[in-house]
Amino acid sequence: MQRPLVIAPSILAADFARFGEEVRAIDAGGADWVHVDVMDGHFVPNISFGPQVVRAIRPHTKKLLDVHLMIAPADPYLAEFAAAGADIITVHAEAGPHLHRSLQAIRALGKKAGVSLNPATPESAVEYVLDLVDLVLVMSVNPGFGGQAFIPSALDKVARIKAMIGDRPIDLEVDGGVTADNAGALAKAGANALVAGSAVFKGGESAYAGNIAAIRSAAERARGELV
Repeated sequence: MQRPLVIAPSILAADFARFGEEVRAIDAGGADWVHVDVMDGHFVPNISFGPQVVRAIRPHTKKLLDVHLMIAPADPYLAEFAAAGADIITVHAEAGPHLHRSLQAIRALGKKAGVSLNPATPESAVEYVLDLVDLVLVMSVNPGFGGQAFIPSALDKVARIKAMIGDRPIDLEVDGGVTADNAGALAKAGANALVAGSAVFKGGESAYAGNIAAIRSAAERARGELV
């Protein structure tokens, strides 16, 4: 059984001065989830958002808030992001010594738990925690900045992780350089959740619906070929 296809625009590419309007625009434009990239200037070389931003955008959409913590340590902040309105909280396998404990803590807060892998991290890093995760996020760029080019080796990693997941009810997400041009290949490899920043927000608000639809259409065509 295929997992539902999810397009999750990353608000890292949105107009920061118009967050509420931008979130409402991608919601109306067909986004399934809203992806929030949290960066600390330590684990990754950039600083972005904290729990306050999650709390601020929560009233502007009923869509699932997919909060990706690119921070280390993550554990001290899990409760704050949960309270702010995150629906999925994803931590990096590389961000702390006790991934199993971090995932348990997320689930104890009543949230879906995700684990993310940097491009150089092998898929074996998630092998022994699959019973605790709702989502595996494959980074197809080195995290820290939006607008980077897709790393092609991510396709093989996605396929290998899909095989590891098997029939488990786990979403397989890809973040980094996702466009309508590679969405089909990612879907064929097994990804069902696609995070896109620049590819969604390019062209201004009037283009958001068309940009989301183009990514969705490419992925749906590829998924149809797998049936």
